[in-house]
Amino acid sequence: MNTKYISLAIPLVVLGACGECKKQDAKPNILFIVADDQSYPYTSAYGSKMVNTPAFDFVAQNGILFNNAYVTSPGCSPSRACILTGRYPWQLEEAGTHASSFQGKYICFPDLLANVGYHIGYTGKGWAPGDWKVSGREHNPAGPEYNKYKLKPPQSGISNIDYTENFKLFLSLRKDGQPFYFWFGSNEPHRDFEKDSWREMDRNLSEAEYPQFLPVSDSIGGDLLDYAVEIAWYDKHLQNMIDILKINGELDNTIIVVTADNGMAFPRAKANCYDYGVHVPLAICWGKNIKKGEVVNELTSMINIAPTILDAAGVKINSEFPITGKSILPQLKGDAKFENEAVFFGRERHSSSRRDNLGYPIRAVREKDYLLVRNFRPERNPAGDPQEIKADGTIGKPFAAYYDIDNSPSLRYLTNNRLDVKVSKYFHLSVDKRPEYELFNVVHDPACINDISTLKPDVMENLKLILNNKLLETADPRIGENPEVWESYPRLRGVIRDFAN
Repeated sequence: MNTKYISLAIPLVVLGACGECKKQDAKPNILFIVADDQSYPYTSAYGSKMVNTPAFDFVAQNGILFNNAYVTSPGCSPSRACILTGRYPWQLEEAGTHASSFQGKYICFPDLLANVGYHIGYTGKGWAPGDWKVSGREHNPAGPEYNKYKLKPPQSGISNIDYTENFKLFLSLRKDGQPFYFWFGSNEPHRDFEKDSWREMDRNLSEAEYPQFLPVSDSIGGDLLDYAVEIAWYDKHLQNMIDILKINGELDNTIIVVTADNGMAFPRAKANCYDYGVHVPLAICWGKNIKKGEVVNELTSMINIAPTILDAAGVKINSEFPITGKSILPQLKGDAKFENEAVFFGRERHSSSRRDNLGYPIRAVREKDYLLVRNFRPERNPAGDPQEIKADGTIGKPFAAYYDIDNSPSLRYLTNNRLDVKVSKYFHLSVDKRPEYELFNVVHDPACINDISTLKPDVMENLKLILNNKLLETADPRIGENPEVWESYPRLRGVIRDFAN
């Protein structure tokens, strides 16, 4: 591997007041790591050979590896808001959609930690995209920002934020014996990737691991390997942070949570409620407090992260912090068994991808082996309208918009080769209109290609009932008296586009 890629040195010095920190064990430290756009199963702990994630693997080996962890939304902003509040996106008004605001009445767990004496902060990407200032917040919902230190990234698609140095700065500013909470929000593997960066890593196209909704081609294979390069970059910074905790003698008293905010930025993954859009990596360790090397196959929702962290920190949840998720601390500590409960997720507007800035509302449930997806507006284009009206009034090329899919070599390959019989089915899977309800067996069909709704009517009706009951219980406006309230929430980050159809 190219040495410039991993040469982030950690000086052997002790940061902060370590003598006091070693003694402090009443409240655990918390290191929360969230990658930007990473799907399960792309870590080496899950058996992927395309990626190399020794730091993620270390957390999994020294704690618990979750095989079925799900976020509540397939987009960055709403998913992160849910992690921070322990609520579903449809319980967060503007913060439940993309690139809007985040009302101050929705309290975030880092502020509650600060109230009981924690030193809090984040580096990289906190809650984003959106405008938290317009809501009157004093700092990003993830915490005060620590993005002072920069570096020269090895590839153009990688952020210039020096996550490691900013973590050191954060630690150096805490008081003696003070517990900390730190959010490491990697900007990787969010697009854009530097094209063919995998060549610098001495990788081979044969190493690319294709989800079944993408065709095999050099273009897409290279895109997947570029994605793997960025995963390895953030994992290296995680390793640096783990090394710092070891040096400081604080690793055993630090809860480390490593996950992602949503799935990979490829067609039919990110911004979709299919498995690759919401099924994410998750590993948690906490010294001797968590059994080492355990693997959990039960379904797990990221809505439970906030109450679990607060529980571990001894913060009582009351009516001032209404929360939907539940603590899994007893399960992490081995005092209770994980239960295989249903997990729920959904989305509204992702990007400006349709005429009048309309979204594509979805709600979905996975229960046992099955995933039910409800598309509330099946008449709309799920990936966005295909033809843009540009700012100068001219009409863009046909099949060149689809802005709910991140621009990429993979997307361009599908659109450019859509008439090729070997490619057309993959193009249509990504962009064609969908029925109101879709049903998949995600154990046998993780790519969510084969809709079995007509083959399993009993399963279909049962999951419809489970989903509808959850939406009623959690007061989702989408099935209430004002379902179109979602279209009234402003888009405060990014362009507003117009479309020809």
